[in-house]
Amino acid sequence: MPTLYSIKPAFQNLLRPLVSHLVKAGMTANQVTLGAAALSVAGGIAMAVFAANPGIFWIVPVILFVRMALNAIDGMMAREFGQASKLGAYLNEIGDVVSDVALILPFALVAPFGAAGVVAFAIAALLVEYAGVLGTMVGAGRIYDGPFGKSDRALALGVLAVLIALQLVPRWFEWLFPVLALVSLYTMVNRIRAGLARAG
Repeated sequence: MPTLYSIKPAFQNLLRPLVSHLVKAGMTANQVTLGAAALSVAGGIAMAVFAANPGIFWIVPVILFVRMALNAIDGMMAREFGQASKLGAYLNEIGDVVSDVALILPFALVAPFGAAGVVAFAIAALLVEYAGVLGTMVGAGRIYDGPFGKSDRALALGVLAVLIALQLVPRWFEWLFPVLALVSLYTMVNRIRAGLARAG
C-alpha cells in the first residue's frame, strides 16, 4: 500500500547538493543520525515542560521536517559516500523509535487526550517499526508497507500539533490517539504479511 514514504526519492534529489557539502566538510552519517535523534528528544522535553502553552507545539512540524531531511541525508551519506556501517544501522533504527516516542508522549499532557491513548499509540508505533525491521530476519528485507508508516505518523503529528497551537482541537479528539494506535497495529499486521509473502 502506498505511503508518504514513496515521495522520498524526489526529496533526496533536492538534498543531494547539501549532502555533498556536508561530506566535504567532514560530517559523517552517524553524526547526522545522532543529531536527528537529539533534536527530537530536545523537542519532546520542551513540549513536556511547556505543554500548558499551546504555542510550544509550533515546534513539532519544524522538528519533523528537519528530522525527515536529516534522515534522508544520513541515508544518502551512507549509501552514496561509502559511510554505511553496522553501527549506523543500529543508530538509524534505534534513533527513529527514540525520536518517535519523544515526540508522541508529550501529547498526553494536552487536553482532551488521555495518557492511555497516547502511550498506546507510542507502543504501536514501535511495533510497526519492529515489524519492518524483522523483515530482514526472514529474508524479505526492510519492510515499509503502510498504510501508516513513519512519514505518515509524522504528517499526522504535525497537523495535530498545528491544531493544538491554534487551539482548534475539539473535545471528540480524545478518541484520536486510540484510533491512530489501531491503524498502526493494522500497519504492523500488513508488514508482517508482506514480510512473509516476500520471504516465500
